[in-house]
Amino acid sequence: MQVRYRGTVTTPPVFFSSKHTHRTHEQFDVRAADGSTFRVVDNVTLAPRVPVQPGDTVTVQGELIRLKHGTPLVHWTHHDPGGHHPDGFVALAGRIYA
Repeated sequence: MQVRYRGTVTTPPVFFSSKHTHRTHEQFDVRAADGSTFRVVDNVTLAPRVPVQPGDTVTVQGELIRLKHGTPLVHWTHHDPGGHHPDGFVALAGRIYA
C-alpha cells in the first residue's frame, strides 16, 4: 500500500547491506503526527543518502509493510529505474531525496 507520512525522526540513521538485494540501505525511525511509529528503509544505491538526525521533520512517501512483529516499514522511498513501481521519496528541509 502506497503511503505518505509527515513526522519526526526519532533515531539516527543506520546503514546496512541488504541480504536480498546486496545494496546499501539507510534506515531510521519516524513518529507520525498521530503518534504511530514506522521505520524508513531507503535504498541509497538508487537514491542519495538523507542526512537526517533525531528531531528532524520529514515527509516520507513509499510502500508500507506491516510486519507480524515489530515496527511497520516504509520502503520504495526512491525512484524506480525500471518504471514498474510507484516512485517514492523522503523530503527533508525543502529537498527531495528520491
